[in-house]
Amino acid sequence: MINYEELVKTQSGDLIEKLVTYVVSQDPVQVLFNYLDKDQWSIISMHNYEEDLEISLRLHFDNVYDLYIGYYDDEDEFFEVIHLLSEEEKEILPPALKKIMAKVLVDERGMRLSGKFLSR
Repeated sequence: MINYEELVKTQSGDLIEKLVTYVVSQDPVQVLFNYLDKDQWSIISMHNYEEDLEISLRLHFDNVYDLYIGYYDDEDEFFEVIHLLSEEEKEILPPALKKIMAKVLVDERGMRLSGKFLSR
């Protein structure tokens, strides 16, 4: 079993790049809005259903981004790993993606658009 906590600590930049590459290759891309209690965020995700794995990038208010990994272990217990992005990690994100995620967060409404648009 992969140790996702260690993977996020040592290779978060690679995971962010992999997620962004995947998302911008999709057509259409879904940038979703979600909330829990008073916390709100826009989110892009990729899923590996064979491994029961979700990797997501979430934007919260005040320009706070996090890398989210949700997965099930061999005993079907669910785990979450959340890593706050550093300023250097935020630089990995294409400007158009950041702009659209911010719009979804403010408008509280998801969007579907071409991945090519987000890679700018």
